[in-house]
Amino acid sequence: MTAPWLEASDAVVVAELVRDGFTESFHHGVLAVVDQHGSTLLERGNPDAIVYPRSTLKPLQAIAVMETGIELSPLNLTLTTASHCGSAQHREAIRALLKEYGLDESALRCPKDWPLGNAERAQYLAEGHETSSLAMNCSGKHAGFLAACTHAGFGTEDYLSFDHPLQQAIVETITRYTGEAPTFTSRDGCGAPLHALSLRGLARGIAKIAAGTSEHEQQLLNAVRDNAWAIDGEGRDNTVTIETLGGIAKIGAEGLVVIGTPSGVAVAVKILDGSMRATSLVALAALEQVGAISPADATALSARMAHPVSGGEAIIGALEVQL
Repeated sequence: MTAPWLEASDAVVVAELVRDGFTESFHHGVLAVVDQHGSTLLERGNPDAIVYPRSTLKPLQAIAVMETGIELSPLNLTLTTASHCGSAQHREAIRALLKEYGLDESALRCPKDWPLGNAERAQYLAEGHETSSLAMNCSGKHAGFLAACTHAGFGTEDYLSFDHPLQQAIVETITRYTGEAPTFTSRDGCGAPLHALSLRGLARGIAKIAAGTSEHEQQLLNAVRDNAWAIDGEGRDNTVTIETLGGIAKIGAEGLVVIGTPSGVAVAVKILDGSMRATSLVALAALEQVGAISPADATALSARMAHPVSGGEAIIGALEVQL
């Protein structure tokens, strides 16, 4: 029997915005925390409901890229896993990755876009640039796909086709790591195939990577640890999470985040309304609750990601996690 798609009734309140002692807004969500063996340590809501994982799939897609036999540099491997902020440093690194495999920006099949980061977008506009595929936050993943295709002798014109050899290999990797065959395949915002999974299955796949028991898993973990800036951007949530905890962290559009710790414990969170405001805060609280991260690390990271509620110049509330 096919597992059900996520519905409103599958979610529970996981965070509240409190202003002056009264709850102003609620975030409903679903989460699962699992260990490297796939055992569930904590769940809220119905984590067996099916969701589109969006960019939280990128670590699994990166493993599939590596399994083509390509030997990417640590930086290029991190870029393949990234949802980057579109900084000049990111754009130049991705341009260099394409050039290394005899390609340029014209080979990218992700849409043209502005940089994801606000500061990066402002600088980009001030310099007079137009939207470009290179600036799009998934361009690193697409460059990694293209590099793998070039290495393996696969076609590069149709690398986003559902039946392309690389995309078929990605499905096999996702199934092997999550223990689930994708329920449905659509397209992500960047145009790449997007495979629907349960949140529990997604957490299971990230936990296996975070445990680092294979050579490819360890290479990926080492790469993102040593190039944390590249997976997101300086001072941004995924980057500071990896810099603090090690392991791997990845946001996904529409209220998703996964965090895998060096102990092999991983959390996957989906906020029902698609907001990103509560995702990382809820994920960190869940990991702290099961003892996968220290209270000190959870507090320090949560403080950096906090959403204080202002009343004039005074702070009179905050976003509070409710697990």
